[in-house]
Amino acid sequence: MSLEENYSEVKAKVREICEKTGRKPEDVKIIAVSKTFPISKIMDLNQIGQYDFGENRIRELRDKYYNISFQYGEKINWHMIGHLQTRKVKDIVAFIHLIHSVDSYELAAEIDARSKQINKIIDILIQVNTSNEPQKSGLIPEDTLNVCRQIRNLNNVRIKGLMTMAKLTEDTEEIRGSFRSLKKLFDGLKSEFRDMEHLSMGMSHDYEIAIEEGATMLRIGSAIFGNRTV
Repeated sequence: MSLEENYSEVKAKVREICEKTGRKPEDVKIIAVSKTFPISKIMDLNQIGQYDFGENRIRELRDKYYNISFQYGEKINWHMIGHLQTRKVKDIVAFIHLIHSVDSYELAAEIDARSKQINKIIDILIQVNTSNEPQKSGLIPEDTLNVCRQIRNLNNVRIKGLMTMAKLTEDTEEIRGSFRSLKKLFDGLKSEFRDMEHLSMGMSHDYEIAIEEGATMLRIGSAIFGNRTV
C-alpha cells in the first residue's frame, strides 16, 4: 500500500479502538517514527496532516530539522524518542518539541542547564523500564517517584508524562502487563505532578493494546512508512 493508505489505515484503527473503549480519538496522538526514512516521505506525510515525527538518532534528527523545518518552514513537532546522552543535549535543545526518553536526574539537569541558556522550557517524559529487560534504558518503576521529585526542582524542564517500551514478544498478556504497569504508575503520580498528561507507549506491533491500556501517544513507524531496509 501507499504511504497515504498506510497512514489512513492506522488512523482508522486508532479511531475504531477508541470508540470500542469509550475514548476520544483526538486524545491519542500518533508520533510518526521516521528514523531511516528519507526527507521526501516525511514531507509527503506532513502535507496530508501529520505534524508529529519521532527520531532516535541525534545526527539524523538534527539533519532532518535543518533540511525540513529550518529550510522550508514546514510545521513539524520533532520528538526525541531514543536514548539521549547528556553530551548530545546541546544539539537538539533549541528545536525539540518533546523528549520521551529521560531516564535519570543527571540527564534532566543537563537539559535544564542547556534550556536555561536559551531561555526555554523543555517538555520531557520519564522513561520507565516496565518490561524489566536489562538491555533497555529507563528507570525501574520503584525509582520513578523519587527521580520525578528531584527533577521537579529544575526550573527549565517540565515533566509531561511517562514513556515505556513493551517487550518484543507474541505474548499479548506480557505486553499488556507492561502498559498496564505504566498506567498504574502514571495514575499514582498525577495528583502530585499536575503537568503530567501523556503516556507514550505502543509501537507498530502493539499500539492497539496500548490504546486499550490508556496510551495518549503512539510511536508508529513501519505500520505507516513500511519496513525499514537499514
